Amino acid sequence: MSRAALLVLADGRFPAGGHAHSGGAEAAVKAGRVTGAASLEDFCRGRLHTAGRVAAALAAATVLGVDPVELDAAADARTPSPALRTAARKLGRQLTRAARATWPSDELDALAREFPKGAHQPVVLGLTARAAGLGAVDAAYCAAYESVSGPASATVRLLSLDPFEATGVLARLAPELDRVADRAVEEARRVVDEGVDALPAASAPLLEIGAEVHAGWGVRLFAS
Repeated sequence: MSRAALLVLADGRFPAGGHAHSGGAEAAVKAGRVTGAASLEDFCRGRLHTAGRVAAALAAATVLGVDPVELDAAADARTPSPALRTAARKLGRQLTRAARATWPSDELDALAREFPKGAHQPVVLGLTARAAGLGAVDAAYCAAYESVSGPASATVRLLSLDPFEATGVLARLAPELDRVADRAVEEARRVVDEGVDALPAASAPLLEIGAEVHAGWGVRLFAS
């Protein structure tokens, strides 16, 4: 295993399309729920323990060899919002393209054939981690970190928030991110033994509602 591969995969400059998505932050800003660093921290904490935890468990389970087709169906079932399902698949398609060019893999090729419009991004992330020689915990960390780093970066643009303050939010969330990643790996190991029903199904209704509202906007900075 090359731990340096994790740095490449988690780097915001990796061409996986995440820069075009706010992780729900744009809708939250317009609704007045995120107005500065303190409310951004609350938003990111909520996202980490719901969408982030689910994504981390999905990614970790994929690394552990659970059928990605079954995991994709499980991801769909845990994403009530059509807008969020569409965004997840768009991100998955872009990550698949970047991953196949960076870490060629028969498994990634098969996933691309099975889902020509894209599989859910956390499932692709897990297969990418496998192709890069990374472990379940690496994939879980990457997914959990993406769940909060995207909104933090987007809020710098949306609110002209001081980048130092946004980075401070991520630093303060680090201990919780550790716990979410560890828990996600434990849950992924249960999936290996018990099937995909053992995946977490933590929900964030405001993220789902906000995504549907956001999808109807005529003008927006981010795709989701």
